[in-house]
Amino acid sequence: MDRDELIFQEYKLYAEQKDNFIDRNFKTNRFYMISIIVVLFAMIYTGNIVFMNHITATLLFSLMGVSICAMWWMNVDSYNTLIKVKFADVIEKIEEKLPVKPFTDEFKGIQACRAKKVFVFSDIQKIAAVIGALFFFAVFVSEISPIIAAGFGKIAKCFGMSGCGI
Repeated sequence: MDRDELIFQEYKLYAEQKDNFIDRNFKTNRFYMISIIVVLFAMIYTGNIVFMNHITATLLFSLMGVSICAMWWMNVDSYNTLIKVKFADVIEKIEEKLPVKPFTDEFKGIQACRAKKVFVFSDIQKIAAVIGALFFFAVFVSEISPIIAAGFGKIAKCFGMSGCGI
């Protein structure tokens, strides 16, 4: 096998790996979306369950939802960075040795779209993660506010009267 054929085979292998990586990214996003839906349904169907000290299942599931959305955001950002590295640093360098540069041209087209402020799929994913996190955070705040207010009421009662009763 001559040098040009070896370079081409390495290029094909790396391009396939990049495609597999992007496919894994989509599967990961599907996992996060399903996780958020499961937490949402769990929150709806277990909302009346109260644990010790007025901690509800809704409070716990909302905290879980915020955490999942934060991990989703970080995951989308991480995959974007890795995909950019695979494009710019590796595939484009291999393409310099080939007569045609399809990935380089494709990447330039993506950059041109980004310069025009066109939304790409990763932007939509990040917006979905932020909206989910805000929703779960709002539910969390609405659930924890009465608990905090009751705690402050007990503290105020302790300082106002001789017996605390905590």
